[in-house]
Amino acid sequence: MQLSVIILNYNVRYFLEQCLLSVREAIHGLDAEIIVVDNNSPDDSCQMVKERFPDVILIENKENVGFPKGNNIGVEKAKGRYVCILNPDTVVAEDTFTKIITFAQNQTDLGIIGCRLIDGTGNFLPESKRSTPTPWVSFTKIFGLYKLAPTSNWLGRYYTGRLRENQTGKTDVLVGAFMVLERALYNEVGGFDERYFMYGEDIDFSYTVLKKGKTNYYFPETSIIHYKGESTVKDGTYMKRFQQGMELFYQKNLKASVFFMLFMKLGTLFFSFMKMFRGKPKQKTKPENYIFISDNDILKGKLQNTLKKNIQIQKFENQKAVFSQTFSGLGSVEVILDADYLTFKECISIMETNKDKNLTFKILPKDSGFIIGSNSNNERGEFIRF
Repeated sequence: MQLSVIILNYNVRYFLEQCLLSVREAIHGLDAEIIVVDNNSPDDSCQMVKERFPDVILIENKENVGFPKGNNIGVEKAKGRYVCILNPDTVVAEDTFTKIITFAQNQTDLGIIGCRLIDGTGNFLPESKRSTPTPWVSFTKIFGLYKLAPTSNWLGRYYTGRLRENQTGKTDVLVGAFMVLERALYNEVGGFDERYFMYGEDIDFSYTVLKKGKTNYYFPETSIIHYKGESTVKDGTYMKRFQQGMELFYQKNLKASVFFMLFMKLGTLFFSFMKMFRGKPKQKTKPENYIFISDNDILKGKLQNTLKKNIQIQKFENQKAVFSQTFSGLGSVEVILDADYLTFKECISIMETNKDKNLTFKILPKDSGFIIGSNSNNERGEFIRF
């Protein structure tokens, strides 16, 4: 078997459903399997998987065992030569895995491969590629110095600034939302360290692979959506676990001095507090206008009844030229992308192409009765059933 896709889920039923629909399309033509590990979700995630995705291997944990252990449980059941650790709040393109595996097969020192991640508004997520958070690199991140010279190898190392977002190359740390590596290597390094619960484990795992003499790669020739924050709320518990994760990483890997550990404790406290503050939900307001990229008038009518707004239907014939003209003269616009009419790759491309245009996006997954998306990488996303 070529590939095992491991998806650890906790209480994000609708994001999981969309993720599984995209993965199912992306493994078409590959010898692959999908394994969902559920960490005792209180919603109906497991029932949905059983009813809609009977071919998916479902593991139902009796408690929330955390990110590292949950993924380790999934990999134990995997049969693929390669494993992909994938968050449920992601959407992959139809050719994501084909491209990644082709790249992997051409490497002789393969560690972990990550790809280009965008948020729910189409904007690039810089954590797609990071450097090892040494004392200096951490200092530049915590106090925002990396913003002064983002491409500098001195100040901009945290997000591997020397490597452009569309440039394939070596990087130290990859984000746990999407990691592809050989299953043999995953087992060789012992999987994720289960002393972590949710934060810092991807940094630790990436660093452990580097210590084995392997090379981690950032591969931006495929983009995926990562909505972020769907499996967690940025509250006091978040802040505590973030601190614990970073402290464990430094104690385990960098053998930092007592003075530095105290400095980092204060720094991570400040940093996690700022992240928690930025994650406070804002008052959501309905868009003034809706555009539905589809050819399905029946679905348009159902959406109009639910949203109580007039919806303009737009076919995707001339791609960017026609699509851009659609928005001229309008106020706030939400674009609803019909994933039965468009491929997931086209949905991702539309979001990337039209980022920073005061647009928000929702996707209507194929054969589903809901639209779903996120308007900010600091907020939980939303779904609307119709």
